[in-house]
This record gives sequence, C-alpha cells and structure tokens, in this order.
Amino acid sequence: MKRIRSARDLAVNGAPPAFRQPLHVGRPHAVDRAAFFDYANRIFDRRRLTNDGPVVRELERRIADMLQVRHCVAMANGTLALEGAVRALGLKGEVIVPSYTFIATVHALHWQAITPVFADIDPHSQTIDPAAVRRVISPRTTGIVAVHLWGRPACIDQLQGIADEHGLKLIFDSAHAFGCSYRGRMIGGFGACEVLSFHATKFFHTFEGGAVVTDDTHLANTLRLMRNFGFSGIDSVASSGTNAKMTEMAAAMGLVNLDGLDNLVATNRRNYEIYREALKDIAGVRLLPYDERERHNYQYIVLDVAKTFPVSRDRLVRALRAENILARRYFWPGCHNMQPYCDLYPQAGLGLPNTRAIADRVVVLPTGDQMNEEKIRTVVSVIATLGQPPADSV
Repeated sequence: MKRIRSARDLAVNGAPPAFRQPLHVGRPHAVDRAAFFDYANRIFDRRRLTNDGPVVRELERRIADMLQVRHCVAMANGTLALEGAVRALGLKGEVIVPSYTFIATVHALHWQAITPVFADIDPHSQTIDPAAVRRVISPRTTGIVAVHLWGRPACIDQLQGIADEHGLKLIFDSAHAFGCSYRGRMIGGFGACEVLSFHATKFFHTFEGGAVVTDDTHLANTLRLMRNFGFSGIDSVASSGTNAKMTEMAAAMGLVNLDGLDNLVATNRRNYEIYREALKDIAGVRLLPYDERERHNYQYIVLDVAKTFPVSRDRLVRALRAENILARRYFWPGCHNMQPYCDLYPQAGLGLPNTRAIADRVVVLPTGDQMNEEKIRTVVSVIATLGQPPADSV
C-alpha cells in the first residue's frame, strides 16, 4: 500500500499525489473489444446503422427478459427517455420530484413547461419521502417522478398507494438501479413505467443511451412512435414526435456489456466489501449499506461524512483530489439551488431540510474495474489520515 502523508502534508501544492493516474467516479469500464468489433463488422456489412435495426431490437428483447417486463423501448439517452415518458403519459401542471437527484430528472419536466414541485427525502434511505410527497400534492399535481437513488429502491408500495389515491401517474427514474431488485422482483416493472440510463458513466452502458421499460403496451407503442418523429409507416406520421432513436452501434455495446454483466457486478461488489471492511473503524464516516436480501449492482460507493469527523466533507474531497482520487459531491447543492429553479422557486429549500443536510455530507468514491484492493486501501488511508484528531487535542 502506498505511504500516505500526514494530515498536515495532504493537499500541499507541489507534493506528489498518491496516484499518478486519476481515479475517477464513473470511469467507463473495459469492454470485450473483439466481441464489440464483431458486432460492428456485421452492422457495417448490413449497412443499417440506425432506424430500429436488428441489434437495437435484440437489446430491447434481452433487457425486457432480464427485467421481467413486457416492453423495453430503447432511446438515444436517458433524458430523452424520461422526457418521452412524461409526454406519453400526458403529465402537465405540477409533478412532484426530489431535489436530491441528477439535474436531468428535473430538467425533463421543466423542458416541457411542467412545474417541478420538490419533495424532501428520507434521511436514511436518501430517496423521496412519501410523507413529504403527500404534503405537496395540490389540485394541479398530475404525477410523481421518484428516484431509485444509488440503486436503492424508493418506497415503491407507499408511493403507488399515494398515486392511486390521488389519481396520479407514477414514474420511476431508475438510472441507478439497472439490475437491482425490490422484494425479490426486478426493478423495471413498477409504476406506470421506469426510465433507465445507459450513459458511459454507468456500470452498464451503451456509450450513450437509455430506455423506458413498462408492462403497458399502449404506452410502449406511443413511445415507439414518439422516438421516430411519429412515423407509423414509410410515409405515414401518426403523431408528433422527436428523434430519440438508439443507434445500432450503441446497442451493440449494450449487448457486449450485457454478456459481461455478472463480472461487472462481481467487481463492484468486491470493491464495496473491501471499502466496507476498511472504513468500519473510522469514526465520523459511514458507508451507505446495501440490503443483502436484494440484488444490487453496487455501482456507487457512498460515504456519509458526519459533523463529528475532524474535517468537513468539502475539505475531505479536496484532500482526496490532491491525491488524484477524484471523489465527487453528489448531488450537491440540490436541484432547487441550481438554475433556473433557484430563481423560479427561491423558497423551495425551506421545505427540504433533509435534502440540504444530506447534500452537505455525501461523497462518492471511485469503484469499478479501475480499482483493486491496494488502491481501495490507499483511498481509505487518506480518509483515515484526515480523520485523525489534531495533535494538540491528544
């Protein structure tokens, strides 16, 4: 294991970092290039690069089978998938959404002239709090977009009960939850639909891509029309639409990654378990646990830095980055503090105390196939060094 400098020496300008090459959060993993190029050659031979080609259809079929849903509608990216789902379900007026999420979740609503209404999160699960959802329902509310954060499912049953009680559509942003389960059932078949992201930073990716998964045949057919300008035939347009089609090359990358999915999950789980063991005795930090009764992808190593830790979360991040460990603050400072929402709804933060507290404490650490046990223990040694009390307090 690399020798880590003292807390006083950490982040000193000019000092050599612990790692010559940066360790990234969300770094794309290595792929089976031979398998991908085999797909690519066949795609070039067919000369069909897009427009609902056979590789896209194969990827859709395999994902639907894996998630045990009737339909998978592949899209160019997860944001377009979410926008399409929102539009296809006819959402308008106000839609309830957490602020503690990636900004695309909220943009997908605002982009379509829908008012996002922020609901607070549960401080333990860090997912949207059903009680907070109830508090912000109004006569203008038409839907709820909940997020399965870190691959940890939101309170699906409670949220569905609220949606049914008030006649609301329920969508799950499942960008973090591909390959995860809830009470033994795969994430993907809950709510009106679920939206997936296959961005390159995800453990399963298609370079860039996304999908809507659902058991609703009418919704799936509507989305298939929408993603291709509304075309229902060669020269027949049945509805308005956009260009949200996934390319054949993107789908080929997805198929290659599906074939290696078990290995990727095993790598992530190994890393999580090493981090968990190495961090357990450091006071003031807590690794968010996974429910071992469920399936997980283990793609996020989420650290909660308490106020009792000797240095602030932000100073910890700076020290890690000085060692070329590119940890991230997620999802700081909360969507309600970003444009345009901080100007449109300047009082939104008053009802989001848990969101503010969690956003100020969380840091996400590198994982994936770039990491091994030695690297992980070096990362943890930086955290441990910062966690030492000042010499004059001993």
